[in-house]
Amino acid sequence: MTTRSGAEAAGQRALARSRAWRGAVAHRSGLAAEAAVAAHFGRSGRAIEARRWRSPHGEIDLVAREGACVVFVEVKKARTFAAAAERVTERQFRRIAAAALDYLADHPRGQDAEMRFDVALVNDRGEVSVLENAWVA
Repeated sequence: MTTRSGAEAAGQRALARSRAWRGAVAHRSGLAAEAAVAAHFGRSGRAIEARRWRSPHGEIDLVAREGACVVFVEVKKARTFAAAAERVTERQFRRIAAAALDYLADHPRGQDAEMRFDVALVNDRGEVSVLENAWVA
């Protein structure tokens, strides 16, 4: 039977705390990025209908309204816009598209509603760049 030394166990606990700390920092950073994007949308006259909307298929960071169009927004934060854009995956789009259909189930026009999928990029200075119609469903 192998046992860990006290130093090894302490190292494992420190690593777990470090991971938890990084996770908490990333979570708060994501919330701040979403708030920056929501403010950006608000300044341009687009109302936010939902934040972190969840369905069995996944979570949509922001749901906005632009006239009759429902806009589903994926928010990505990184040091630069380019680095944030690199974090967007096809798998995420499939998840967001499925969740969007769930969201539209309660919409008056249902899945016939006009919709768009945007990606909002946030850099480390808090600046926002929105790629409208980033994915065509």
